[in-house]
Amino acid sequence: MTLTNSPRRYGTIARSLHWITATGILVMFPLGWAAHLAPWQTEAELALKAQLFSIHKTLGVALILVALLRVLWALSQPRPAPLHPGRRIETLLAETVHWALYAALILVPLSGWIAHAATTGFAPILWPFGQDLPFVPKSDALAHAAATVHLLSQWLLAAVLVLHVAGAVKHAVIDRDATLARMWRGTPAGQPAPHRGLAAMALALALWGVVLGGGAAAGLYSTDRPDPAPALAAAPSDWQVTEGALALRLRQMGREIEGEFSSWTAAITFEPRDSEGPAGEVTVVIAIPSLTLGSVSQQAMGADFFAADSFPTATFTATLLRRAEDYLARGTLSLRGVEQPLDLPFTLRLDGDKAVMLGSTVIDRRSFGIGETMSDGDQLGFEVAVDVALSATRAPRP
Repeated sequence: MTLTNSPRRYGTIARSLHWITATGILVMFPLGWAAHLAPWQTEAELALKAQLFSIHKTLGVALILVALLRVLWALSQPRPAPLHPGRRIETLLAETVHWALYAALILVPLSGWIAHAATTGFAPILWPFGQDLPFVPKSDALAHAAATVHLLSQWLLAAVLVLHVAGAVKHAVIDRDATLARMWRGTPAGQPAPHRGLAAMALALALWGVVLGGGAAAGLYSTDRPDPAPALAAAPSDWQVTEGALALRLRQMGREIEGEFSSWTAAITFEPRDSEGPAGEVTVVIAIPSLTLGSVSQQAMGADFFAADSFPTATFTATLLRRAEDYLARGTLSLRGVEQPLDLPFTLRLDGDKAVMLGSTVIDRRSFGIGETMSDGDQLGFEVAVDVALSATRAPRP
């Protein structure tokens, strides 16, 4: 058993990496499409879809490691000579397909991994090393671009794979040579002859440029879309919010995901006081479609969850109470057509006519009929943490 390559044969390591990669591809394509096409209307369907995606992502991480090892090994080894060096065009095309295939084996899983790391929520990778990648920020735009590269790359992978298999069949059925036997059993064949490596690499690079550049020309990487959130009228307020964030946190599939509403208004009346008691009132109106929630933003707008088409806004109306150590907004949250009492403790730092507020509370999604089909708290947590941070300036007195 020969581990390394020679000018006439593939060694055991090269052949093993080839067939491991081939098996992985044959599994990943149907698994990925099964996950993509699987319905998610019910809790059981969503759990199955998430599990399929998790397995797909986990195998993808394993496949990229195998592919990297295969490419590095191929670069370090002599390539067995082509069996028909006189067929220059055929040999050039075969080597171009090989280089395009090597690139696809890296780019397809890597782009999928980047898309996963750049967003939050849904179908974690099944390993203990976390879900993030170094130097990959949380970014919806980056996740969309990487997912687009993943889609385009897998179609190119499918195309070059068909050509690769067709070439192998031609060698076995028409030419009746030892091409397949060299990769299957390590049978030596052929005589040393030069490869057209640089020309093939250039053609493969051009092919990738056409595919990915074509995606850019078609605008497939762009995330510019009309904002679906309703325009909220400015709220008359004694205190004007100069900057702020309204975020939420929950657990899905055992993993915390975070989201934020980009459009909301706050009408605040407030007078500082040293003793405990009422200090003002607040009314907060939230544009539900302005929520970004990682990879499940669109799903969250559906009828089973926020039902944004029917209930595009939520409203929190509360009295602001001074307490011994902090403040409390005690009021009512109207969400998805349901009203429930809600207390929001918060701290307040005052500096003349400027105020900085930090608050957090927890609601139970079931109290508002959100995700009623998701009765398993391990699939979708019942508790949703709401975090509020804002800076405000007192409006000039008339």
